[in-house]
Amino acid sequence: MSKRSAVITAMGMYVPDKILTNKELEKMVDTNDEWIIARTGIKERHIADADMAVSGMAQKAFENMQSRFDVDAEDIDIIIFTTVTPDMSFPMASSLLQDRIGAKNAWGFDLNAACSSFVFGLEMARNTIENGSAKKILVVGADKMSAITDYTDRNNCILFGDAAGIVLVEPDETGEYGIIASEMHLDGSGADYLRMKAGGSLRPATMETVKNREHYIEQDGKAVFKFAVKGMADIAEKVVTDNGLTGDDIQLLVPHQANIRIIEAAARRLKLAPEKVMINIDKYGNTTSATIPMALLEAWEQGKMDKGDNIVLTTFGAGFSWGATLIKWGMDKK
Repeated sequence: MSKRSAVITAMGMYVPDKILTNKELEKMVDTNDEWIIARTGIKERHIADADMAVSGMAQKAFENMQSRFDVDAEDIDIIIFTTVTPDMSFPMASSLLQDRIGAKNAWGFDLNAACSSFVFGLEMARNTIENGSAKKILVVGADKMSAITDYTDRNNCILFGDAAGIVLVEPDETGEYGIIASEMHLDGSGADYLRMKAGGSLRPATMETVKNREHYIEQDGKAVFKFAVKGMADIAEKVVTDNGLTGDDIQLLVPHQANIRIIEAAARRLKLAPEKVMINIDKYGNTTSATIPMALLEAWEQGKMDKGDNIVLTTFGAGFSWGATLIKWGMDKK
């Protein structure tokens, strides 16, 4: 790396206090704790209160970042807010967060690529930092999945939780550390396999769409699983091999936390030992945009990453969308 690079310099996260366990779900739908753990790896998930939206969760994640690192909101140039569950269609969640934290000198926007949102947003931050257009960019991943989860649908309600993760991206003028490379893809032919049918311009909210429960997540689980296993594993391997590396050169894989079996498939493709794979899906479930920034922070806190380590992020989501990022980690070991 010889040019200016984009490096993560600070992180924060927030999860609501309320926990929904597998045992509690057993009382709501026809499922059981053993089946959920075996199929997904999830033991519990956090659920936000009715009056808490994603901008509020992101504010708490930012405050958590400030409690760990020296970050001044007025120094922030851009806020990239990645989410599928904004407070409302407009104004943007990024603008609400900008006001909440007092980032009066920042502009920003929302980005929705489903579970791939954070990695896509990180790539946009990288490009902006590298071309010199900004010096401090907040990339937020926050979702209140409970707001669009049907708790009578036993296939979906076991999967999702609420949370926010946030990172600060800044330039490294030496180019020694930071994002090395990334791969991003879309395949819109998979749109019908994972979606929310109503609420957009195609099917605005009506009495009929509400009655038919079309404002909740709908997915063909088997089809999504098949595509996700291949997509996450393939793209993780590609971003590594295209840069002349092998699994032996990777210190940590930080995958999107959607399903333990998908994560294990990506790890096998890179021939990574279990200790080289960050997993926290058991505690939080699938928090969509928040999974990777939260996993990054927890991996750093647990001493799994040191300055100079090669870190791989990989994700898959609706769209279909999928991506992977290779990072030369720039923060000293916790």
